[in-house]
Formats: sequence, structure tokens, C-alpha cells
Amino acid sequence: MYVGALTLDIILGDIHSLKEKRSVVRPLIAELRRRFPAVAVAETGHHDLHRRAEIGVAVVSGSAGNVDEVLNACERAVAFRPEIELLSARHRLFNDEE
Repeated sequence: MYVGALTLDIILGDIHSLKEKRSVVRPLIAELRRRFPAVAVAETGHHDLHRRAEIGVAVVSGSAGNVDEVLNACERAVAFRPEIELLSARHRLFNDEE
């Protein structure tokens, strides 16, 4: 069994309040859940900053290759959104022997 974790640090476009931030982040999370039903997605950091967000994605699979493929697809889905600038993406892979 393999567990993959992806942490995405993003900057949002012309956002001036936490309410506006939610109007961008919530649809992004919903889209990832819809496109990739086997992943868990949540806003995991920068809750008090209105132009920054951290999105966490997790997936469990029987193969490391599948985990990597799903996490890369999630990263691309976020990176290609025009209202978001992806600052960093950190992939981590855990197996049942760790």
C-alpha cells in the first residue's frame, strides 16, 4: 500500500478579503474532488492570509506509480488555472513499510 501527499502553496489573484479567497479556494477544492474522486482534498494552511492558500491532497493506492500519476494530474489541474499562481508543490510518498 502506498500513500501519497501533495502540498500546494498558491497565491491568489486580485483578492482583497477572506470572503473573496473562499470564493476561489472552495470551487478549486470542489473541482479536484470532482475530477479525482479517489483523492482527499482540503485547505491546510494560510487560513488567515487573504492572498495565499495551502491545499493538501492525499491518495492511497496499491502502486507507487499510480500515486505519482494522480498527484501529478492534481498539480497540473491547479497550475493551469489562470487566477492562481502555483508557488510550490511538494510530493511525499509513504509505503506500508515506513
